[in-house]
Amino acid sequence: MEKNFRITDEDGIHARPATALVNTANKFKDSEAFAEANGKKVTLKSILGVLSLGLEKGDSIKLIVEGDSAAEALQALTDVMINEGLGEVNA
Repeated sequence: MEKNFRITDEDGIHARPATALVNTANKFKDSEAFAEANGKKVTLKSILGVLSLGLEKGDSIKLIVEGDSAAEALQALTDVMINEGLGEVNA
């Protein structure tokens, strides 16, 4: 399962919001979560991986979740993206 977002936060994805994404991804032990941007794919369970994407306002990011609780995990990650003001769903 996957969903695309456009980054709307003025500061892009920096340490605090990256931590929120990583903490959420790590709650789902039976699923793997990835972020893909600028031709690079990283695990969402690593703060360094997420920060290495260097996401800035206006960039696109794809969240990809695989595993038993993929739908639930993707919804939780979507909630973090929207509720933290990081991005909006980009169809």
